[in-house]
Amino acid sequence: MATPTDPDAKTYEQVWRAERRHVLAALARRHGDPADCEDAVQQALLAAAEQWPREGMPQSPRAWLVRVASRRLIDQVRADEARRRREEVVEQQERALHGGASRPDPPSEHEPTAVADDTLELMLRCCHPAISPSSRVALTLRAVGGLTTREIAAGFLVPEATMAQRISRARATLAGDGARFGSPDTEELAERLAAVRHVVSVIFTEGHQRSSGDTVVDEAFADEAIRLARVLRAADPDDPESSGLLALLLLTHARAAARADHAGDLVPLEQQDRTRWDCALIAEGVRLLEECLPAGEVGPFQLQAAVAAVHAEAACPQETDWPQILVLYRMLDRVAPAPATTLALAGATAEVEGAAAGLEVLGRIQDERWHRPYAVRGHLLRRLGDEQGAREAFATAARLTCSVPEQRYLHRLVREPG
Repeated sequence: MATPTDPDAKTYEQVWRAERRHVLAALARRHGDPADCEDAVQQALLAAAEQWPREGMPQSPRAWLVRVASRRLIDQVRADEARRRREEVVEQQERALHGGASRPDPPSEHEPTAVADDTLELMLRCCHPAISPSSRVALTLRAVGGLTTREIAAGFLVPEATMAQRISRARATLAGDGARFGSPDTEELAERLAAVRHVVSVIFTEGHQRSSGDTVVDEAFADEAIRLARVLRAADPDDPESSGLLALLLLTHARAAARADHAGDLVPLEQQDRTRWDCALIAEGVRLLEECLPAGEVGPFQLQAAVAAVHAEAACPQETDWPQILVLYRMLDRVAPAPATTLALAGATAEVEGAAAGLEVLGRIQDERWHRPYAVRGHLLRRLGDEQGAREAFATAARLTCSVPEQRYLHRLVREPG
């Protein structure tokens, strides 16, 4: 039943963003093919865009969208069956669409849906081990975050057609692998949750520290990652790594407003106006960290969150407890060695033991295509008085990065005297 209300565009967008994943989850739980489900959900959105302004927003937008999307999906299945006109082809289609099950009944418009469960189950499905890590990220943003293929492509600076193919292949893999909606087996759950946490961290990193484009921060990516991290923690508040992930994202994002100046140029950590850091996010992140750290074995996200907390609690750069940060990074290097960890370890080592020691750690990174080691190398060489070497390193880093603000920052370092 419609009310006489006429939602404005902002209200409509809010309702859609809030309900989309639940509608998709309702269809996916009964059907199977992610592409067909997403098409049906998209058609329901278009129907809502036409009818709601004219007839008013329904009292239960979610139920309305589920009902319309389900009808669209069934209509599509029937149309496919009629077109093909062969029983054998119809049976093949049924297997692909329903995983071998008989044709499902339309979902009830009053079907109860748990907010966290719907989102988490979609995330677990998007992080199926049959699809590649990069495709997991894209599919999560598309299916769970509701971002368009164009928005996702823009975020990763790839052509829209390329991203569309990546998402399409991921959907086809899920359908072909018989991945069903719902929680994985108990023995697989821990691995899938770890994959989900990794995907969320990748989405956040791309938002907070953009690898390309002309802005320092992409709020859409960062906000979506924090929302997903909250869902993960809400699903299991006793999981210390999920709490650690959320703490890390909150503590890191607390610095977002200070990471660029009025011209959009990058402001490094030691030069940021710390009064612009978000105290509420810092307090929440520290509280989460204090709760999860004593819970048991300390994982990579908890360690990274602990580093972020040390930075957040320093009133000025000179008060940063670098010896504590160095200890934390050495622990992280043992439990989760990675080039990014080595890079951070090199910086912390330089702060505690000197630039030469930092350069020695930095030498462990062999990836010559990555610009950040060159940027750190430039800073350390400048501290050692090697001005020519520093400028060459900064110039190489500027050439390798696709981030416009980083390019401007690095070119300025090349020009400025040490």
